Order: sequence, then C-alpha cells, then structure tokens
Amino acid sequence: MSYSASLVALADPTRRKIFERLRRGPLAVGAIAEGLPVSRPAVSQHLKVLKEAGLLTETQDGARRIYRIDPEGLGQLRAWLDQFWDVALENFKADAEK
Repeated sequence: MSYSASLVALADPTRRKIFERLRRGPLAVGAIAEGLPVSRPAVSQHLKVLKEAGLLTETQDGARRIYRIDPEGLGQLRAWLDQFWDVALENFKADAEK
C-alpha cells in the first residue's frame, strides 16, 4: 500500500487510537476494543481498514485474531514524512550558516 492509504486510514480518530494501542505490541481484538467508545464489531471494521492500508498485520491464535503494526507499511509512511523533515533540516542548516 501507499502512504496515502495510510494517511486516509489514520485520519479517523478511532483508528488512530487503535493504532496507538498497538505501538506497545500485538493485541487481540477484545483487548483493543476495551474502553473504546465503539462496539467490538466497529473495532473489527476499523482494524480491517488499517490492515488494508498496510499498517497492520493479522495472525490467528486459535479463535482469536492478533493484530500488530506492520513495520513495512509504517516504513512507507515514515519515508514519506521524512522527506519533509529532510527539507526542514536543510532549511535550518542554511539559516544557521547565514
């Protein structure tokens, strides 16, 4: 997937919360849904969008589905964001050298 699909997926506040919960490590759907203001089926739909955007991977553990952040998908998003950081650093360097 591309960085644009990742940005669209993360534009939703609930999906951002889900994604942030997974930064500490893999979780089952029930643990992800705990305390969120949406139903568990809604969380599953949000997970599907994040997975289709290339931000998550899913594995089966018996009857449970375990989700984790996909480093490859996150890397594509980071590479896109880094280009802005590179320009900002170049501009900062140019200003500092003046």
